[in-house]
Amino acid sequence: MDGDLDRDEWHVLSREEVLARLRASEHGLGREEAEARLRRDGPNELPREPPPGLPIVLLRQLRSPLIYVLVAAAIVSLGLGEMADAGFIFAVLALNAAIGGVQEWRAEQSTRALQQLLKVRATVVRDGETFDVDAEAVVAGDVVWLESGSRVPADLRLLWEHGLSVDESLLTGESVPVSKDPAYRGPPNAPIGDRANLLFAGSTVVRGRARGVVVGTGSRTAVGRLALDVSATDAGRPPLLVRLDRFTRAIAVSVLVAAAAVGLVGVLVQGQTVSEMFLFAVALAVSAIPEGLPVALTVALAVATRRMARRGVIVRRLAAVEGLGSCTLVATDKTGTLTCNALTVRAVHLADGTPLSVTGEGYAPGDGRLQHGYQPLAPGELPLADRLVRAAVLCNEAHLGRRDSEGWTWHGDPTDVALLSLGEKLGVSREAILERFPEIESVPFEPERRYAAAYHEVGGRPTVFVKGAPERVLSMCEWPSGSGALAASHAEVAAELAADGYRVLAVAEGDVAEPLGPGSLPAEPSSLTFLGFVGMIDPLRPEVKGAVAACRRAGVGVTMVTGDHPATALAIARELGLARAPEEVVSGGELEGATEDALGDAVRRARVFARVSPHQKLEVVRAAQQAGHFVAVTGDGVNDAPALREANIGVAMGRSGTDVAREAAELVLTDDNFATLVAGIEEGRVAYGNVRKVIYLLVSTGAAEIVLVLASLAAGLPLPLLAVQLLWLNLVTNGIQDVALAFEPKESDVLSRPPRPPREPVFDRLMLERTLVGAVVMGGVAFAAYGWMIGEGVAEGQARNLLLSLMVLFEIVHIGNCRSETQSLFRLSPFRSPTLLAGTVVAFSVHVAATYAPFLQEVLGTEPLSVEQWIVLGVLALSVAVAMELHKLSWALRHRPSRAAAHVAGRRHGTL
Repeated sequence: MDGDLDRDEWHVLSREEVLARLRASEHGLGREEAEARLRRDGPNELPREPPPGLPIVLLRQLRSPLIYVLVAAAIVSLGLGEMADAGFIFAVLALNAAIGGVQEWRAEQSTRALQQLLKVRATVVRDGETFDVDAEAVVAGDVVWLESGSRVPADLRLLWEHGLSVDESLLTGESVPVSKDPAYRGPPNAPIGDRANLLFAGSTVVRGRARGVVVGTGSRTAVGRLALDVSATDAGRPPLLVRLDRFTRAIAVSVLVAAAAVGLVGVLVQGQTVSEMFLFAVALAVSAIPEGLPVALTVALAVATRRMARRGVIVRRLAAVEGLGSCTLVATDKTGTLTCNALTVRAVHLADGTPLSVTGEGYAPGDGRLQHGYQPLAPGELPLADRLVRAAVLCNEAHLGRRDSEGWTWHGDPTDVALLSLGEKLGVSREAILERFPEIESVPFEPERRYAAAYHEVGGRPTVFVKGAPERVLSMCEWPSGSGALAASHAEVAAELAADGYRVLAVAEGDVAEPLGPGSLPAEPSSLTFLGFVGMIDPLRPEVKGAVAACRRAGVGVTMVTGDHPATALAIARELGLARAPEEVVSGGELEGATEDALGDAVRRARVFARVSPHQKLEVVRAAQQAGHFVAVTGDGVNDAPALREANIGVAMGRSGTDVAREAAELVLTDDNFATLVAGIEEGRVAYGNVRKVIYLLVSTGAAEIVLVLASLAAGLPLPLLAVQLLWLNLVTNGIQDVALAFEPKESDVLSRPPRPPREPVFDRLMLERTLVGAVVMGGVAFAAYGWMIGEGVAEGQARNLLLSLMVLFEIVHIGNCRSETQSLFRLSPFRSPTLLAGTVVAFSVHVAATYAPFLQEVLGTEPLSVEQWIVLGVLALSVAVAMELHKLSWALRHRPSRAAAHVAGRRHGTL
């Protein structure tokens, strides 16, 4: 039986064959048999990875090449007996793991809490009795009853239905409910959306009743198989990790080479002992390696995490914070992400030829109206538009509630709810109008009939109101003699509305010749008066158009990837400005069996991918990555989960999204607002910019120390700084200021810059030039000052004391240079970043205190300085500010045209 349950051919079999394979009957299972199957097959729940514990999250923070280098340096220091060096490094590693681990663990717990949904109940038949159980207790062979509003608890083979319509948008991407047929028999390779005799776990019954037998639970459902695919897919790596890996390998090699060179110079030129220079080389390597980078990096990402949470983004992986800021393409789902996932009447075309547009979004009536506006229904002759609305509201089985703290409430078929919303916009509520026109009888919509009818008493006479497929309703209407062309003309209007992506309904009314009583069976309506067409569409979220435009200004492309119909997708894309012509839309049929080259060509020219399967969406994401993009994928449905997992950055919807989608994503939008994605891009860019600033500060100051030491040794001078003084520089100035720099607020033009090239290293040409200039100026000036002092007969200890304070001042001035890569130091107010200002004051105060504290004086070899000495050292330290200002000006003159051109190119080619 287990092998049968894994088969994907239930839609091929007849009802009798399905029941036989499941060893079940239409009367349900026995309780004992159901319990035995539950013990054997396990609960009906989706597979998911257990949440990692805090120890695992803490250990995960140590997986970095830079961490490995620091661990190696600590072990070497231990072997040489340098306990202070080793203790300092291990303290840094522990602090980094604690900060990063706690931040990531909190984010994981927040997401887990978000994913806890209400318990789903299922109505099953066991031992001939019908009762409710938790969905987790449903087993294969159970017979399940469903009605309007029910959530399907497992994959079912239909046994019986009446007027059944199901919302499968979370699985297929289709926003329009689909009808089902128990008698359907399809080929083995039929698409999921065409398997009309199956109901899938997670879908919702919007209308009608049904009875089905469970053929798959848990991981054996269509949803469960997608969840397994997600867990088997390796997640894309955030760009920050990719860049930092390359940077770390390069800096480790550079520092080790420099430290070895220092050791050789000391031994060969100055005649120092091998053991002494080896110890000093290790100390220099430890001080030059930016061991504060892991902590500062973690703090920068943690700060961004909190900022993003305030703007509606939950971060599941700390390193993913920066990913949105580096993405070059957003591949977004349509239904529920760009659109409201709520059908809305947007167009009304009256029988007299008057076209009307309707405002408002979603089911909530809001302040929507017809473009010219109409008064509520009143006695007497009714305008044609009011007659159409009256018919749409009366021929209706849905319910539209009132606004509460959670918004508007409704239930029923989305088409009917949309029509009720249209009525509310004109002041016509179903409850009020039913009091004036009591219902006599109704004929619910059935796929085979393709219309619905409602009979009401109007002015003491029975009147029928009809809505349905245009060709079906038009055939019921009476036309003036000799005006057959009029019906054809109306049919052309319906076709035009459908081509624009609307779901079109025709509305009509007519007198009933014979009085009807409750329970009578009316004949098919005829001789009706045609009132007009209603065009519905799943509309854009109000903020999405502006969000897409903001993405374009930021140089980030947006491509729609949806399972919806190409015409509907194109209509939405036109409204967004993503696409204009049908040639810019690629359907899933065109992607089927496409070669890698053909898929690449389609990805490069298309703006919209429609009618695509989950596997094809995955192929689109991979093709975009092959084209050189860092791809962010947004989505809320189970069908989006594989692509969310494969993307460099997966972004799931928090409210409407499935738990499978949220498990696959690195980021979750708590408000399901696509515009929040733009806020995430902004915060991601700020985080990456702050990481670059910290890297620049640490590497340039470390390089300055190497320049100072190498120049001094080459000139035959004594060692300019002791090993403990080198570590003090890193601990006091860099160790405090680099963390404070991670709190730097955003720069005003962060969203007007193009995204950084995906393959651009962290340490790019700009940073390389700035580092060389800063290192040469700081190290060179310090070397010149040290050489002058030694030449003037200043004692080595006193000279080192002055040199140590000079290096502290250099780093305090230099942090101002690091606050922006483009703006002048003198244009950035120190009060703009209170954290950095406080960190700088604390760093300087701690060092000044070290010159007076007896214990630190003994360890560091320091002593107090006079005011005149501080002034002279301060003037020397300002040289690095002058040098950086000149370099910023030089860089702007050399690269401003090319960067502007790149920005224009990014905006022009921002989409695939």
